[in-house]
Amino acid sequence: MPAHQDPLAHLQIHGYTIIPSFLTPSELSTLRAASSALINLSSQGQWPHVRTTGKQFPPWDPSLVPHSAGIWGVQHLLHPSLPLPPDQPSNPFTQLYFSPKLLALSRAILSLPEDDDGDDGLVMELFNLLCKPTDGKGFELSWHRDDIPREASAEEEKERLHNLTEAYSHTQWNLPLYHDSSLILVPGSHLRPRTDVERQADPYEANLEGQVVVELQPGDLVFYDNNILHRGVYSGDKERVTLHGSVGRADGGEGMRKRARNVLQHGVGEWVEQADFSCLETKEREVAEGMRKRLVEMGKAVGKGEVGYSLVG
Repeated sequence: MPAHQDPLAHLQIHGYTIIPSFLTPSELSTLRAASSALINLSSQGQWPHVRTTGKQFPPWDPSLVPHSAGIWGVQHLLHPSLPLPPDQPSNPFTQLYFSPKLLALSRAILSLPEDDDGDDGLVMELFNLLCKPTDGKGFELSWHRDDIPREASAEEEKERLHNLTEAYSHTQWNLPLYHDSSLILVPGSHLRPRTDVERQADPYEANLEGQVVVELQPGDLVFYDNNILHRGVYSGDKERVTLHGSVGRADGGEGMRKRARNVLQHGVGEWVEQADFSCLETKEREVAEGMRKRLVEMGKAVGKGEVGYSLVG
């Protein structure tokens, strides 16, 4: 797919925006090697933070792996105990997530100016990996919005969809390490409630009116509104390793409370204070520490008892 010249404008209008060739060949090679090792370990039950086949939303049960289920994703790439190859002294996932070029794009989409110290209100959120189902069986996600349940009325959808007069409170992205056509979405659906046709469609409808298959080459980057109407289709025999992350902005108040449900349901709050940023350069490490601090503050502001799951299934 071609590049979109103004990422924020395209995202606001269409609900997604593509930046081609975001990764260098060297970065791509390093991330492929680390991802392959991590997927192998996780599919053998040696890393508990996984997405199990047959289940779309959290929580997932790692005890099913490998005897009763495969995996279609690996969670918590910033975790301090993430198993990396012995010849990989630094965490390339940490280096990517906090890289100046990725955070610069995130700032632009979140309408955040960078101050002289680079400490500009960004919030550390999620960083996961999506992969080919390791049980060899194709796996499909139903049509959904990440933080609005299927049962929501049109009025409820209107209330929770993004308002173009306001800055985004967070941004979400996919970064494939191999050719990827798994993401299917309906452009513009992030701005409106579902139509009657969309509401009545089968949850796994293969050809929803207006849908677009997002074709990405290795190293391309796509940002998308997580409440756009979308689904995923994963082949059991086609290579897939796609990094999947999000970054937020510290706006405080009710906006932070609403966002907490989508972020903290994944369990990141259990280890974030122990995350290791020693592989980063000084300025990048300072930015990372600030982003971590704001995530911890978000968790404290919400309270553990208030965090539930956005969707079920």
